[in-house]
Amino acid sequence: MVCSVAVHRNGELISSQLHQVEKSHSSLLPGIALDACREVGISFSDLDAVAVSGGPGSYTGLRIGVSNAKGICYTLKKPLIAIPSLDIITEAVRGKFKGDHYLCPMMDARRMEVYSQVEDQGGNMIWQLQPVILDEATFNEFDKPLYLFGDGMPKFREIASQENLIYIDEIFPDAKNMGRLALARFQEGRFEDVAYFEPNYLKEWRTTTPKKQLL
Repeated sequence: MVCSVAVHRNGELISSQLHQVEKSHSSLLPGIALDACREVGISFSDLDAVAVSGGPGSYTGLRIGVSNAKGICYTLKKPLIAIPSLDIITEAVRGKFKGDHYLCPMMDARRMEVYSQVEDQGGNMIWQLQPVILDEATFNEFDKPLYLFGDGMPKFREIASQENLIYIDEIFPDAKNMGRLALARFQEGRFEDVAYFEPNYLKEWRTTTPKKQLL
């Protein structure tokens, strides 16, 4: 649902582009990447590295993002950095709440399933990234304030009743939130193999037969 690009210098956002147009990433991404660079007077060759969402997420969206990032990196011999999608979502709210609490990004995985993880206010992972089938008792083990956000959150809000749950709307993966995370990996030299890197789909790729072929 969201196609975004950003340029960061030393972890600070200096340019960004975001478009909420469904199923148009393949045509949008190259152009908005160029525009984001032109806004600050640079070209792809001036970049020190390219960071991309490493999954999970939609198969098509991840493939488009990764293939574009790989193309730039391979052509210009730039390092490739992959950042987990749920870390990018969490970065949008990290540090905004006081007291003991948990942060829980929820990415829609269709039906009553989400990709999720839970971390405490210090960034310590309590639940590792995993697919979760939701029911009304999914987060009963947490008794502190639990902030829930992401495009998988609304369907859980419809069935949940815990008093410690706090819902945050309009939080989604956005490249403008990748700067600090990308800089940390760049400084640590945590680069991906440009030729062989594949995103973390978390679930196996499934294909379906078009209805016309079933007749």
